Amino acid sequence: METTSILPLLILISSLIPGTLIMLLREDQVPLRTFLNLLGAVAKVGLVGWVFAGYMRGEEYSFIFNLALDLTFALRVDQLGLFFAALSSVLWLVTTLYAIGYLEGGQHRRRFFAFFSFCVTASTGIALSGNVVTFFIFYEFLTLSTYPLVVHRGTDKAVEAGRTYLWYTIGGGTVLFLGVVGLFVTAGPIYFGQTEIIEGLISTHSTQLTILFFIMLTGLAVKAAIFPLHGWLPVSMVAPAPVSALLHAVAVVKAGAFGIVRLVYDVYGIRIADQMNLLTPLAIFAAFTIVYGSVRALFQDDFKKRLAFSTVSQLSYIALGVAIVGFLSTTGAVVHLVHQGIMKITMFFAAGNIAETYGYSKISQLNGIGRRMPLTMGAFTIAVFGMIGLPPVAGFVSKWYLGLGAVEAGSYWVVLVLLASSALNAAYFLPIVYRAWFCEPDQEAVPLLSSGRLETKALLLIPVVVTGLLSLAAGVFAAVAGSPLSIAREIAEKLYMP
Repeated sequence: METTSILPLLILISSLIPGTLIMLLREDQVPLRTFLNLLGAVAKVGLVGWVFAGYMRGEEYSFIFNLALDLTFALRVDQLGLFFAALSSVLWLVTTLYAIGYLEGGQHRRRFFAFFSFCVTASTGIALSGNVVTFFIFYEFLTLSTYPLVVHRGTDKAVEAGRTYLWYTIGGGTVLFLGVVGLFVTAGPIYFGQTEIIEGLISTHSTQLTILFFIMLTGLAVKAAIFPLHGWLPVSMVAPAPVSALLHAVAVVKAGAFGIVRLVYDVYGIRIADQMNLLTPLAIFAAFTIVYGSVRALFQDDFKKRLAFSTVSQLSYIALGVAIVGFLSTTGAVVHLVHQGIMKITMFFAAGNIAETYGYSKISQLNGIGRRMPLTMGAFTIAVFGMIGLPPVAGFVSKWYLGLGAVEAGSYWVVLVLLASSALNAAYFLPIVYRAWFCEPDQEAVPLLSSGRLETKALLLIPVVVTGLLSLAAGVFAAVAGSPLSIAREIAEKLYMP
């Protein structure tokens, strides 16, 4: 039974209120700011867990506020939204710990952590949005809340990157807005899951609905970094490591990918979208982006830029899985929302640890870094194996289901794309692993165990170890009830099965 509840709203304000309070603090009120950060992060995880437990008992939650006639602000809990909200809340908690350690002694921390909280508020708002209008509100709020994080360092390079970021994301938001308005005029207010509305309009408004689909898809493709709308992402790597981790694993790019899942499955419906021939262009652009991002990654010596082009490639697995009509491909796309997040955040944590501890930002500087930072590079290596698609790491599970889904749908060319992608992943990631573990250090390094101290700050080391282990556990325990894969299969059944 669906009930009106403030729980979805509480999930949002658990980060919104701490962020607002942090903005009001003085820069030197470090203990109070840290307390508010951690309180909000822990509260959000607890609230998402509470709602998830209730949802599994059959309870449904919604919060609806009328903005105007036929225009509502709607928060609604479903399993797909909870899946994304759980990813956002758990990784936000881990990233908060990391950011506290990374920015220790830095400038403008009050501003950083305030907008950091606003960013995750927007992400969970996107996850829990009940209709297209509410989704758009939080989608744009995400753009505004992440811009100050991108330009946090205040350098000319950071300001230029922020300008590029705004051009892309506000432009994409404007295009999405046109689609949302057009859909509202054509079909009226649509709540996610009401695919029968579009189905009923096909006979009379097929052309309009086709145009509106591609308008909204274009707006979402900007944040999802689908070629040729990906240019903002590598440029944004001037941001601090916690911001890069947030952009690539939790917030902006995931909002675009999640929006594509919502558009195809919960607005149009996968079978209607297939019937209208809307998915083939998405599949083509996603497949090209997978290969293109990997090829560009090959030629990057800057560590974070190589990871950025890897994200361009890896994120399009989700869009490709959506474009293949089938239960298994749907499962692969949904589970990759989580698997890509935990693997990619591990990589950015590792890059941040190296830069913060030794000042190295180039791959050519990483000879022997594994001997100096074995835990950091051990976690990074696990994530690398996952990105390549080697068992038993999480990435293997995603690629396995996407491959099976392609075979199920008779789209054998997709298997070739996945194989090519894995080969390219190996080509640009394994040289980093080789340098770290098998090359002699350029300078003498003291072995970890004889140094009498950790390889870096504890608040930097703990998060990367935790997410590295999660990347491994998500693959090893994929068949266990409650794993990301098991939840993704349940979601896929509701999204795809008749």
